[in-house]
Amino acid sequence: MKKVISSLAFAAALTFGFTGAVYAQTDDVEAPDSTEMVDDSTAEEAGNEASEAASQVTDGDDKAVEEEPELGIIATIKQKFIQGDPVWMSPVLICLILGLALSIERIVYLNLSTINTKRFLDEVETALKNGGVDAAKDVCRNTRGPIASIFYQGLDRADEGIDVVEKSVVSYGGVQMGLLEKGLSWLSLFIALAPMLGFLGTVIGMIFAFDQIVKDGQVSPITVAGGIQVSLLTTVFGLIAAIVLQVFYNYIVSKVDGLVNDMEDASISLIDMMLKHKANA
Repeated sequence: MKKVISSLAFAAALTFGFTGAVYAQTDDVEAPDSTEMVDDSTAEEAGNEASEAASQVTDGDDKAVEEEPELGIIATIKQKFIQGDPVWMSPVLICLILGLALSIERIVYLNLSTINTKRFLDEVETALKNGGVDAAKDVCRNTRGPIASIFYQGLDRADEGIDVVEKSVVSYGGVQMGLLEKGLSWLSLFIALAPMLGFLGTVIGMIFAFDQIVKDGQVSPITVAGGIQVSLLTTVFGLIAAIVLQVFYNYIVSKVDGLVNDMEDASISLIDMMLKHKANA
C-alpha cells in the first residue's frame, strides 16, 4: 500500500513539474513578443511626442520671429549706444554734437556772407560815378558780407591816397579771413578727437576682456564678448562721428576758399574803380 501511495505521489510530482516547465517555456516564448510590443508602442509614442514637441518648438520659433518687432534706425542707434557702454560712448557723442553745432553755425554765417559779387561791383561803380565816395559807402553800408566791409574800409580812406587804400584793403581782408575761419580749429579738433576716444574705448574694452579671462581662467566667447563689444562699438561710433564732421569741415573750407577768392578779386576791382574815378574826377 505504501509503495502505491509513494508511486502516485512521485507521478503527481513529475506531472506538476512538467506542467510547470511547459508553462514556464510558454511564458518565456511569449514574453519577448509582449516586450517588443511594449517597446514598439513606447517608441511610437516617444516619436509622436518628439515630433509634436519639434513642431511646437518650430511654431514657437516662427511665432517669435514673427512677433519680434523690427527696430528703426534711431532705436537701433540707441540700443547700440547702450550696449557700447555710455561711459565711453558719451564723449564721442559730445564731440559729434559740438562739431555739428559749430558746423551749422559756420555754414549759416558763410551763406549769409555770400553775395552776388558782380552785381555789388556794378552798384558801387554806379554810385562812384553818380554820387562819389559817400554814395559808394552807403551802398557798402547797406550790404552784408566781408566784401562790402572791405570796400567800406577802403572807401573810408579814399582821401589819404590810393596806397593807403590798398594797404587798408589788404589789412582788413586778413581780418575778414580770420572771421571766416573762426571755429575751424575746434572743428578739426573734434574730428581728430572722436576716433581717438573710440580707440581709447577699444583699448579699455580689451583690457576688461583680458582681465575677465584671467579671472575665469579660461577663454570662451561669453567671457570676452562684453569687452569686445565695447571695443568695437566705441570704435565704430568714433569713426562715424569723424566721417560726418569731416564732410562738414571740407564743405566749410571750400566755402571759405571761394569767399577769399571773391574778396581778392573784388579788392583789385575796387582799386581799379577808384583809380578810374580819380582819373574821371
